[in-house]
Amino acid sequence: MNILVTNDDGINSRGIYELVLALREVGNVIVMAPLGEQSAVGHALTVSLPLRVTEFHKNGNFFGFAVSGTPADCVKLALRTFLAERQLPHPDIVVSGINHGRNTAVNIIYSGTVSAATEATVLDVPAIAVSLTSYYPQADFSAAADFMRRFTPQVAQLGLPKGTLLNVNVPPLPRKEIRGIAYTKQGASYWEDEFEKRVDPQERPYYWLKGRYIMEDREEDIDDIAIRERKISITPIHYDLTNHEFLKKLRADWPKEF
Repeated sequence: MNILVTNDDGINSRGIYELVLALREVGNVIVMAPLGEQSAVGHALTVSLPLRVTEFHKNGNFFGFAVSGTPADCVKLALRTFLAERQLPHPDIVVSGINHGRNTAVNIIYSGTVSAATEATVLDVPAIAVSLTSYYPQADFSAAADFMRRFTPQVAQLGLPKGTLLNVNVPPLPRKEIRGIAYTKQGASYWEDEFEKRVDPQERPYYWLKGRYIMEDREEDIDDIAIRERKISITPIHYDLTNHEFLKKLRADWPKEF
């Protein structure tokens, strides 16, 4: 099994390192990830600047390819051009992560981690986005990495519908404290944002985004609720943004004349 790994925290992050070590036990891993942090860039693509690729070494050993772009850039470049140029195998599956922080509810919209996996589905390659739901600097990625070591081959074998990826969120707990898996829906929880105004040493004003997370959901089959119940949340998502129910109403009841 050939696995392409990327992320949005950057190629030198601890999450991608733990993920790669785990996946190397079950397949041939190729890493192509942003050179620096690209959190919350969404599905941005680089169109006005060149993309540069450099070999990245970790602990004295070749680890992967660092890209001067976004997570979606990494996947598109890899699948469309770079892997074939280097005579590297086309991946059977793309895994994006392990993200440091939750990618549930509204976070999915902003996530570079999820967008990298989405780009893979656009290019017809099965994909998984995986996140650890902790922002603690010394978070333990071992349970999430161990889960992906076992789960990734299962997804590759079972397959996914065209255009659909799996968004996995793992609670920040030791493996023995995780209570199983929940297959969930994307929730409606959100960030109550605020911009704090500050002044730099030259007395120029600037703004720093902050906020608090508002838990809006209560149902058991929602991503954030599964995490609260100490379960791994797995949500199938796709890039069709059409509101199909409202489309029926538009066609039935709204004006049709120009």
